[in-house]
Order: sequence, then C-alpha cells, then structure tokens
Amino acid sequence: MDQPLKGIKVIDCTSALAGPYCTLLLGDMGAEVIKIEEPKAGDLLRKQVPFIKGEGAYFLYTNRNKKSITLNLQGERGRNILLKLAQKADIFVENFRPQVKHRLRIDYATLKEKNPGLIYCSISGFGQTGPLADRAGFDQIAQGMSGLMSVTGFPGSGPTRVGVAIGDSICGIFAVYGILAALVARNRTGVGQFIETSLLEGLVAVLGFQVANYFATEKAPLQLGNNHGAVAPYGTFKAKDAYINIAAGTQQMWERLCRVLGTEDLIQDSRFRTIADRVKNKDELKDILDDQLQEKISEEWVKTLNEEGIPCGSIYTIDQVFNDKQVLHQKMLSEADHSSAGKIKMVGFPVKMSHTPCKITLPPPCLGEHTEEILEGLGFSDEAIKELRQSGVI
Repeated sequence: MDQPLKGIKVIDCTSALAGPYCTLLLGDMGAEVIKIEEPKAGDLLRKQVPFIKGEGAYFLYTNRNKKSITLNLQGERGRNILLKLAQKADIFVENFRPQVKHRLRIDYATLKEKNPGLIYCSISGFGQTGPLADRAGFDQIAQGMSGLMSVTGFPGSGPTRVGVAIGDSICGIFAVYGILAALVARNRTGVGQFIETSLLEGLVAVLGFQVANYFATEKAPLQLGNNHGAVAPYGTFKAKDAYINIAAGTQQMWERLCRVLGTEDLIQDSRFRTIADRVKNKDELKDILDDQLQEKISEEWVKTLNEEGIPCGSIYTIDQVFNDKQVLHQKMLSEADHSSAGKIKMVGFPVKMSHTPCKITLPPPCLGEHTEEILEGLGFSDEAIKELRQSGVI
C-alpha cells in the first residue's frame, strides 16, 4: 500500500541528530527526502566513531530513506540549485543558526516568495529569536539548561545527563509534529507556513510531573534517583540476581504486592498506609522490599508480579533489548543492505499503521550518491553536471 506521505518532497538541510531524525521519520512515512550535504565533508556524523566498514554508524542510524546530493551553498551556483529544489518541494527543514541562513539567503521569507505553499521548519538549540538565538546548541547543553539534569541522578551525585541524546530526539519528534499539522492546514488553506522548534523548548515541554511539582510548591524538585516523586513503591529494587523495576502505582497494587511478598502486615503499618505515607518513608520501604525480593531471581519475580497485576519489568542492557521477544515481535529490529557497509541493523518503526505502513525503501546514502539523479531531474545535462563537479559546486 502507499505510504502516508507518498508524493511529499522534503529538502533536508540538516546535520547531526535533531534535524536528521526529523527527516528520517518523514522518510519512513514515505516522503521523498533529499539530503543536502557539503562536498567532501558531508554530515558531521559521517566521521563520528564507531564505523561499520568505513561508514559512520551514527550517520547510518539517522539517515535511511533519503537521497544525498552534495552542494556548495557558499557559492551562488550551489545556492541557485538549492532554490530550484525548494521551488518544487513541500517541506524544507534546516538547522543553521539564524544568521547563517539569512547570510546564505535561504531563509523562509526568501523561499516563500518562490513557493508560497512551502512548509519551512527551523530546528535550533534555543530558538530563532531572543538573547541565545545564535548560540550553538548541543544535546547536553540543552539537557542542562532545561532543568532535566538537575532532576536526573541520585541525591548527592551532582547533575546527571540522560544516557541518550534525548533532547535531539524529542526536538526532531516535535518538528515532525509541527510539520504534519502544517500539512493538514495547507490542505485546507493552500498556504504553507514557518515552523520552529528547539532542543531547549522540547525538553522543557516534557519535564512532566517535575514541573507540576514546582508549580504547586514553588520549590525546585530534587534528584530522586530511580524513585518517583509522587508514588511509592515505584522504582528499582534488588532481586536475588539483578535489579528490577516495580511500579505499584495504586493502593490496590500496593496491597497485592504486599500479599505476594508475604508482608501483609505492611498494609496497616502507619508508615506505609497511604501513598503519601509511602512516599515520605520510601527509603525505609525500599530496604524492606529489597530484603523480601532476595528470595527469588529477577525473572521469577517479573513473571509472578505481572501475573498478579503488579507492573514489573526487567532492566535490560542494550544487547538484551534486541533479543527480547516482545521487542522482536513488534519488529523494532530491522535490516537494510548498504552499498558499502553491507547488511546493517537498524531500529524499526515505533509507530505501526494498518493501511499505510512505514517502510525502508532506501538504505542510508553514501555521500552524494544521488547527486546526478537529482540534477538530471532538474534538467541538467551530463556535460553540465561534469562541469559543476569540476568547479566544486557539487
């Protein structure tokens, strides 16, 4: 079946992770994504370790379902080719600093004149205006400035980064969210629009119960380790062989947990009678539960507790994740054949669609792999393409 974004053309002027992750998701949904890269250098992730037969693994992870063309945007001829591509595009995504895109004259106001229906998405570290607009933004910097690092880690550990580039990924997802909404609006009005999002905004938007806590108390939340700030027992506990997560989020779950563990006396214990009591005395409660959990290995507890309706799960290493039966059943491990790296493993599609499913139609491209194909589509002859290459335009 046709994919949901079949027929939609995307010009991708992004590098690193947030922008490429946005366009990856659009490509997975069937959009034709044309990735613009610098001649010789390309996306900076192409040179980041580790490598798979010479190809940057991080680049391969974020750039399937795209075509690559190299263009020197510092010169007028390269810029003019980009403008021709943008004239025929539905979506334009970039992550230049604000002053750079204006200097290159590929800002929204310029492109809108030639293509009023264009949906133009700017991704940045901190936004397009304001005192920090032109500051370079990276995931860890945004994690720190968003408040996320202040509530991550254990008491006394100091600020702690989330173990993945969560700011980049969330920013890319919010960008897709805005782009798809703009496509719906364009279907109704025929007019495109300018969209912007940033690493900082995306992380602030998902601070969740920590923000609710602050708004309610006017006190900055503290680090809680693996505990929850409003529910207990809800966190990481030690079984005989390994740690497991238990989330007894309701009074009924708590009482069932006590019965399964053989600690029914705790139900009426004044220290743990209500959720508020258990949160107040969570450290004492954890010690008691850890002692009881030593009776069985983690796998047994995960099975038993879930059978009793008590949310519980293993804590996997990454290699274990991609051997888990549920992860494999949901097809979150996929493969693609790359022209130089060979068969490569890829993360599957997190959204399943019954009539218009996501697909891998193209492996991650080699640098400039589709330059000739794209230029021929714009009407350039073989001789003209050869001259562009000799002149360093491509």
